[in-house]
Amino acid sequence: MFRCNPFEPPRGGLSLYVHVPFCERKCKYCAFESSVPAPGDRELWLLSLEAELLWWKQRIGIPKISTCYVGGGTPTTLDGQQWRRLIEIIDSYFRFDDDCEFTVEANPNSISAEHLAMWRDWRVNRVSLGVQSFDDAELEMMGRLHSGIQAYGAMSAAMASGFSVSVDLMFGLPYQTFEGWYRNLKDAAKSGVHHISLYQLSIEQGTPWENMDRGTLSDGYWPYRWSQWYLPQKGFDQYEISNFAKHGHESKHNLNYWNEGEYLGVGPGASGYLAGWRYKNIGTLSSYSKRLMNGIGAFESGERLSEEVSAREAAVLALRTAAGVNKDSFIKRYGSASLENLTALLSGFPKDLYCSDTHSISLTKKGMRVANLIWSELLL
Repeated sequence: MFRCNPFEPPRGGLSLYVHVPFCERKCKYCAFESSVPAPGDRELWLLSLEAELLWWKQRIGIPKISTCYVGGGTPTTLDGQQWRRLIEIIDSYFRFDDDCEFTVEANPNSISAEHLAMWRDWRVNRVSLGVQSFDDAELEMMGRLHSGIQAYGAMSAAMASGFSVSVDLMFGLPYQTFEGWYRNLKDAAKSGVHHISLYQLSIEQGTPWENMDRGTLSDGYWPYRWSQWYLPQKGFDQYEISNFAKHGHESKHNLNYWNEGEYLGVGPGASGYLAGWRYKNIGTLSSYSKRLMNGIGAFESGERLSEEVSAREAAVLALRTAAGVNKDSFIKRYGSASLENLTALLSGFPKDLYCSDTHSISLTKKGMRVANLIWSELLL
């Protein structure tokens, strides 16, 4: 399945992730690689990104891309001229499958008609909106810059432009009530969007909420369990722990991650996985730029996983999905002993947390609700 040398041209479909490291303002919970840009930062990023793509071209040629995701940060902090330059750069260094899934992240307050028209005329077919909540009080508390009304408007505009639309929602927020979560989920489900991603708030070091009173956090278990019941009633099937989609609108890009596919990550702080080799780019724009201007790769770190570690991580990733671990594929890649080890580890958990048949091993809905506990055992 994998090449020995990560700098050989990929043989099959490759996913591309482009990281835009800018936000208009950092949200209080955010630990992602992003910052408020100083004058000239966007132009420096575009120049450095092209240098990174040239570095890759000299090693793997011009690969063909099966899925692409432009994320961040906030890609809609780029204006029309900057987006046109980004489009030129991407088209110069990659070829794309005819049915390539091409996603762009956007925030409701910064997405514009110009963005939507430009993306539609290019190759974008999917828009992922960082809604998080439709409740103005919750949005203000999180440090979001949009209102609930702006979220509805952005969703409607993206759908009217013909895109497959995904929205992110967050639960487990300080003082969030079950009734408030129900309203958020109900409004998303009836809006006409095609995909809903649910994320429980995680308090990260280095964020404004790092030292917040944990006693204010709402319990995430019941909102998540109820979502697993409610969303399928509204036509959204749970195909992965955090993701629900109408038929045919599952994220192919994310499925490639979970199926241990190869992906090239470019931009400050981006990660990639090629030929069994995992890497992460340096995070700050200044250091990223200096390395590339000096003809040095952007990597901050990289490692080749051992067979055992790779097998365990592959199992964890596959078990995130409703399809689970395909036994034949897993044995072909890692051997029957690795599958036996996985089966033995899972046997220590209650039988109602997972299903195992001739073809696959997958978590039940109940198992997905305690998945972190299962991961911790599998990754020991």
